[in-house]
Amino acid sequence: MEFGSEKDDLTEELMPYAVIAHYRCPAQEAAQIREALLAMREHTLKEPGNQAYEVHAEVGAEPPAFILYERYTDRAAFDAHAASEHFEKFILGIVRPLLTDRTVRFAETL
Repeated sequence: MEFGSEKDDLTEELMPYAVIAHYRCPAQEAAQIREALLAMREHTLKEPGNQAYEVHAEVGAEPPAFILYERYTDRAAFDAHAASEHFEKFILGIVRPLLTDRTVRFAETL
């Protein structure tokens, strides 16, 4: 099979897909962001394509910071997650407007 063939492309689409996000916020917003992220976790873990959704508070971070590790069955499952009502409500509606910094990395699980 040649690299870049149609079969390779299909295999890549079906690979587990990971998201690592790092969020920073003002100290006065940390409790509200934490609450929204934990609510988001409850909804996300019920998604059929979700395999993991871990929310971490970075130890000793000033300003406060959160690290999220998410894993989905494939890119399409992540796309469905990003289009969900709970993503719009908690991430777009509450979390993102309160952040001072946001870094997101995407990876394929090897």
